[in-house]
Amino acid sequence: MGLSAAALLWGLPGLLLTIALQPALSPCPAQASVPAHRDYCVLGAGPAGLQMAYFLQRAGRDYAVFERAPGPGSFFTRYPRHRKLISINKRYTGKANAEFNLRHDWNSLLSHDPRLLFRHYSNAYFPDAGDMVRYLGDFAERLGLHVLYNTTIAHVTLNKDQRAWNGHYFILTDHKGQAYQCSVLLVATGLSVPNQVDFPGSEYVDGYESVSVDPKDFVGQNVLILGRGNSAFETAENILGVTNFIHMLSRSRVRLSWATHYVGDLRAVNNGLLDTYQLKSLDGLLESDLTDLAVLKDHEGKFHVTLKFFLEEGNRSADAVPLPQDDNDNFALRVAYDRVIRCLGWNFDFSIFSRSLRLSAGGELSKKYPLVKASYESKGSRGLFVLGTASHSVDYRKSAGGFIHGFRYTVRAVHRLLERRHHGVTWPSTEHPITQLASAIIRRVNEASGLYQMFSVLADAVLLKENATAFEYLEEFPMQMLAQLETITGRRARHGLFVINMEYGRNFSGPDKDVFFYDRSVGHTEDAWLSNFLHPVIYYYRHLPTGGEVPPRRLASAAAHGHPPHRGRFPDGLDGPGGAHSAPEALPGELLGH
Repeated sequence: MGLSAAALLWGLPGLLLTIALQPALSPCPAQASVPAHRDYCVLGAGPAGLQMAYFLQRAGRDYAVFERAPGPGSFFTRYPRHRKLISINKRYTGKANAEFNLRHDWNSLLSHDPRLLFRHYSNAYFPDAGDMVRYLGDFAERLGLHVLYNTTIAHVTLNKDQRAWNGHYFILTDHKGQAYQCSVLLVATGLSVPNQVDFPGSEYVDGYESVSVDPKDFVGQNVLILGRGNSAFETAENILGVTNFIHMLSRSRVRLSWATHYVGDLRAVNNGLLDTYQLKSLDGLLESDLTDLAVLKDHEGKFHVTLKFFLEEGNRSADAVPLPQDDNDNFALRVAYDRVIRCLGWNFDFSIFSRSLRLSAGGELSKKYPLVKASYESKGSRGLFVLGTASHSVDYRKSAGGFIHGFRYTVRAVHRLLERRHHGVTWPSTEHPITQLASAIIRRVNEASGLYQMFSVLADAVLLKENATAFEYLEEFPMQMLAQLETITGRRARHGLFVINMEYGRNFSGPDKDVFFYDRSVGHTEDAWLSNFLHPVIYYYRHLPTGGEVPPRRLASAAAHGHPPHRGRFPDGLDGPGGAHSAPEALPGELLGH
């Protein structure tokens, strides 16, 4: 089949429905207005978009990345505002194993080029955001990724067409009115809309995205910060030494990352204000629902905080509205503030997507994330996948899928799914004699980065051959998609399988728990299953579980379907980053040929 003018312009066409796409690529004058077609369109040239572009490029697929800025990583040109990343740049581990070292490298993307490791771009443990911009620029340039810069996609919609594999194409229109068409849309735009709370006086509040970062602008001021995440504490840390005091207000309690094991919670590098609060200084933490508050500005330009309830009685003057009080007149926010700053995080930008795509989440995370399946495919539009930070609803507050060191692996899993679905490429695997089963598992749990960072989300699958004489090893499969393993991977699981997962213990975390309690570390291999630290867990199934998604916390329910999983554990070895270093305890003997 010859190449059309459009195909020559865009490069060699991929294998994705070439026959169905040929009419759209025809040079016939009657179809000159048909949008140029790509098999894959990637929105956003941030870390997730570039990571997917890398895999598509290596596979020789027909794709384009659309980026509104003149270069990649535009989010990091502005954020974090105070320029210090909280993603760890651990350059030294004492190990030569590249896969193990990625466990502790939170910034590098996956590639075949050892020059494109972030350790070559910064010596700092917490790097400057500018180093990330420079790194992403080199990643795109050195690998020759197909990115259309200065191209703002203003609208995305569906064009129903029975020739398409899913019954529709995606139509992307840029700011100049140029339209593009694709069969698979990969959204990697991140979270970019500041989260705002509407309350009386919210117009007086400075946003994290625009407030001054010069401490001189806050000398001798009383400051109220709304929010209690890393952006709020980062802002406080910057001005802590020049303000009269800082009060922080949020509806939720402080969640410390070392207590919850969730890297999105407050990190130690930002929590200096907790010291001043607990050690009798003037700074303070308060809990209240922001929607119940009101902020009023007095004649001197000072801001007063009260309850919305008092405004509803008709008084709107800051001098006339009463403040909440008790018998001791102890309302913590009675003082007037010079600044009120909003630091409430970010939401996904739904504005460019047509309602026909049905991206809105609904439920608790409806404003923050699009609605996606465990495979990262949209629940509303087949062929639309959400990657990177915006896909974090799959493992929100559970794993690392909202951060580079997590989503570089989930992006790879999505690419493997696409390779199977559209190009007939089976999920990568290796085959070994059964005598190598224990050593293969031990190597993975001691070295693998994807299992380690995407704990409880991505798992390895060991597919046993007939009579358990051999096994096939599949890496980093989405745990919740276990029931669809054969369809997604093209591999057969007829004779039983093991699922190797990394999990924390049941009592591993919580804002109210003492995570440094005595005997927190398990020291004996026979007690390894009691570990509170990250450790490998092995599930055995005689057959694939049936019926829908199967998250790790519900694997035992497979017994109700007649497929009881046998759960064996490896010892901890070193509790913490080291992983397991001993032989398995409880693999079923009959499957090992004994």
